[in-house]
Amino acid sequence: MLIPSPRLLIATTLWLAFALAASVWPEWMGSWLNLGAVLAFLAGFDLYSAWRQALPRAERHVAGSLALGVRAPVRLRFTAPPGRPAALEVFDHHPPQASAEGMPARVVVRAGEWTEGSYWLTPLQRGALNFGHVVARVNSPWRLWQRRVKLAQPQLVRVYPNFAAVTKYTLLATDHRLSQIGILQRRRRGEGMEFDSLREYRQGDSLRRIDWKATARADKIIARDYRDERDQQVMFLLDCSRRMNAKDDALTHFDHAMNATLLLAYVALAQGDAVGLATFGGEVRRVAPRKSGGTLNQLLNTVYDLQPSLAVPDYYSAALDLLQRVRKRALVVIVSNLRDEDDSTLLPAIKLLTDRHLVLFANLREMVVDAVAEEPVRGLSSALTYAAAIDYLARRRRAFQRLTGCGAIAMDVTPDKLALALVNQYLGLKSSGQL
Repeated sequence: MLIPSPRLLIATTLWLAFALAASVWPEWMGSWLNLGAVLAFLAGFDLYSAWRQALPRAERHVAGSLALGVRAPVRLRFTAPPGRPAALEVFDHHPPQASAEGMPARVVVRAGEWTEGSYWLTPLQRGALNFGHVVARVNSPWRLWQRRVKLAQPQLVRVYPNFAAVTKYTLLATDHRLSQIGILQRRRRGEGMEFDSLREYRQGDSLRRIDWKATARADKIIARDYRDERDQQVMFLLDCSRRMNAKDDALTHFDHAMNATLLLAYVALAQGDAVGLATFGGEVRRVAPRKSGGTLNQLLNTVYDLQPSLAVPDYYSAALDLLQRVRKRALVVIVSNLRDEDDSTLLPAIKLLTDRHLVLFANLREMVVDAVAEEPVRGLSSALTYAAAIDYLARRRRAFQRLTGCGAIAMDVTPDKLALALVNQYLGLKSSGQL
């Protein structure tokens, strides 16, 4: 596609202005016609040259997997044809589900050489996102025309939940500084643990830890070291119904739930437990419990593009499905957003699950409701809003009491605190031997 350049438009405007002068002074008419013929010849020859000229090449370099909400660089490499420099106006058709900083851009490349430019891309939605072509405007040899060309090829990238929390956990766990991100490490005392190793007795150790046979052989007091039981199972039931579309900050409740699931899955795998997942309340996806090295990647690839649906959650059907697929006792972590009308399917589901499994219900509490309940009342309108918020919280509290009465462990946290709260609860259950 060819369009006139600003240079040609200015020249044409001046020629038309000369026509006004020629209409006043007829003796200038010949000069005006000659000038028009020259301009038409130059524009036509430049147009022909623009069609025949060699085009620059472009390559896009971007990571194949990105994290939701995390800025990532996109590099563009341009190569000019031999014998001709290239001055380009560039726009990369990035995915509409992402924001870009640094587009459009101007690039100048020397003849036969290459140069690189870059811009920042911030994904705003998980899933498979598509880049279009890199579109550039290339000037003709005399810069009377601009040719719009498509250079780089379309490209697919995957946007995963933000795994920065896992990276930070890994680094701090290596240095034994998990308390810096709010994870409480508990020492397990008492019986019911797996034997780990022998060591010299230290002041404060329980007398039940003493290994008397080893003490007699070593002629000094030897104690047993224990570790939390391994080879257990953690099964996630992830709600992807319409209520998980709620948003208190830049992320939806569903995105917060996925980030928390990712972190807890990593921690459980590091503890030697098997991890599985199933979704309900929309598209059903499943990962059987396993503890291999690739389990975390399998979880990511299974649900990275999953979005909340418009359906309502059916806890009872999800519980029946899990009981058929998971026979061994497991910690079942249900991540959802509780409503008082859920009793018809939720309570029967909890009763079913608690007969065989340990159930942890993690509820996402809307921060906006808490904010309304804490605001001072200044008139009838705010009084009605306040009363509605208090009534809503009271009904939710009663629903929670019915939930814990069925034998489940219940958590009620805001989305931004869900990940660390889940990890701390899991580590507490492990250290107490309930699992």
